[in-house]
Amino acid sequence: MSTATFAIPFDTLAFVKKLETAGVPSAQAEAQAEALSGVLQKVEEYRLQELATKGDVELAKEILRKEIETAKVDIIKWVVTTGIVILGGVAALIRFVPPVPAYYQPPAQELRQPAPSPTLPALPAPTH
Repeated sequence: MSTATFAIPFDTLAFVKKLETAGVPSAQAEAQAEALSGVLQKVEEYRLQELATKGDVELAKEILRKEIETAKVDIIKWVVTTGIVILGGVAALIRFVPPVPAYYQPPAQELRQPAPSPTLPALPAPTH
């Protein structure tokens, strides 16, 4: 990361004049302006330390790319393993509980003719 120093736009002369107008002695006003300028400079340096450089961004991209590749490999392993387990489970079920054929027909029943009804003797005709 670069350690370049950037100037903060702070008008020390205007600050000193305002303090002198308010009754602050000239030497004290200049000391306050210098102190405030130093504080602002340190704040800006701290803020710049928190910024990412182009190299930082490239490094983060490379790390993320490697993590994504690793995650892809792990996901593929997980999917293949899960598929094998599911296929094994289905094979075991088919082996121990065979499926019913789609064309299932119940066993043929014996067809019998109904027994002939016994013949009854003819009834005599009614007489009136």
